[in-house]
Amino acid sequence: MAQASTGGQDGTGGGPAAAGDDVGLGGYRQELKRTLGPFQVFAISFAFISVAVGVFGTYDEVLRTAGPVGIWLWLIAAVGQPLVALVVAQFAARIPLSGSSYQWASRLADTRTGWWFGWLTFCYLAIAVVAIDNALASQAFMPLVGMAADEDTARVITLGVLSVQAVVAIASTRLVGWINSAAVGLEVALVAVVAIALVIAVLVTGDGSAANLTSRGVAAHEPGYFAVGGGLMLAMIMGLATLVGFDSAANLAEEAKDPHSNVPRAIVGSVVAAGILGMLFLIALTIAIEDVARISADGSPVAAIMRERLGPGAEKGLLVAVSFAFFGAGVVVMVSCSRLVYAMSRDMRFPAHRLMRRVSPRTRTPVPATLLILALGIALMVALPGAALLELITASTILPALIYGATIVLYLAVRRRPGAGRAPSTSGASNCPWRSVRWGGPCSRCSSW
Repeated sequence: MAQASTGGQDGTGGGPAAAGDDVGLGGYRQELKRTLGPFQVFAISFAFISVAVGVFGTYDEVLRTAGPVGIWLWLIAAVGQPLVALVVAQFAARIPLSGSSYQWASRLADTRTGWWFGWLTFCYLAIAVVAIDNALASQAFMPLVGMAADEDTARVITLGVLSVQAVVAIASTRLVGWINSAAVGLEVALVAVVAIALVIAVLVTGDGSAANLTSRGVAAHEPGYFAVGGGLMLAMIMGLATLVGFDSAANLAEEAKDPHSNVPRAIVGSVVAAGILGMLFLIALTIAIEDVARISADGSPVAAIMRERLGPGAEKGLLVAVSFAFFGAGVVVMVSCSRLVYAMSRDMRFPAHRLMRRVSPRTRTPVPATLLILALGIALMVALPGAALLELITASTILPALIYGATIVLYLAVRRRPGAGRAPSTSGASNCPWRSVRWGGPCSRCSSW
């Protein structure tokens, strides 16, 4: 690790000697401001996952490739991802520093491994913010305001959204927390109300059917349906593409109050809550389908179901909420990516690191790192044609699986190594309390984990 920055001895700007300061014990100065409370930290992770956004964007693919029965594959992700979240929470509780996987791998394996973790995560987040904002423009905002589908118009709107998100991310971490808290509250209320309303509508009208839950729909006669890479397996995209990003709270650990408890609880709690809420939402949507073939052919089946069962007003309300959820998710991704750039830069492991590690003394946010994410987003939207951009976004969906898989391998490796799980101070200090922690046992700094 690079030589740590030095500073004063107080709890906000001090160096390693700052009493009780985890950032100081990690070998850095506390440059970012701790403003995020427990629910705001939870909202950061939940907003990245965003059940409404994930289901809204992938339900059509499930209906086409596997039929309505494909929704049950959500359960596999809903059970498996919390297990991954438990491992991530272990790391986050013991090494609560910005940079998440980069920090964990650098301190528990070696700096080269950390470098790879950091760059894989950076590539995923930098592409994800563009994917989310472009989907916001084309799938939610344009239909909401009655605009015809047009790729160029969607790109212009995406650029505008990216710019607004950058302003929010630079202005205040507290503002980011407020926005995501509001987005999460609205999303949870929307999904719950919609699910209940759809079930009531089906019971009252008699339309829709519980038999949809076992129907293969338009994919009933597709060859290779059960084959590896076949239609049924492709339906896994909904759960795997939605129940990710719960580790985003760890990237903001240096801005969270009591990160040893709040961050790991947010990581595990967000993915469990999203898994349960998403399954209930999918069941309600699927039962409410009257004509499976027609809904499967619709470009936005969730909106179509809402329109048919609850009326145009409900569809508009859904699009408003989904647009807000998209925006909140995009802000979280941009902020998470900027914190990763900041963390790598202060260890001199990122291009133009002297610039990228700078933090505004007024807003206490890494302004150059945030502007870099904005610039990359603009470059992708301007330079790549539609087909190339779609292929890049599609290919990037494998990155979370690689990152989480590598995190599991790292966890298993350090658990089996005597005395492993120690987080050495970058300044070379030998009295870091983290050094006494062994993986799998109780943590002296975080007894709940």
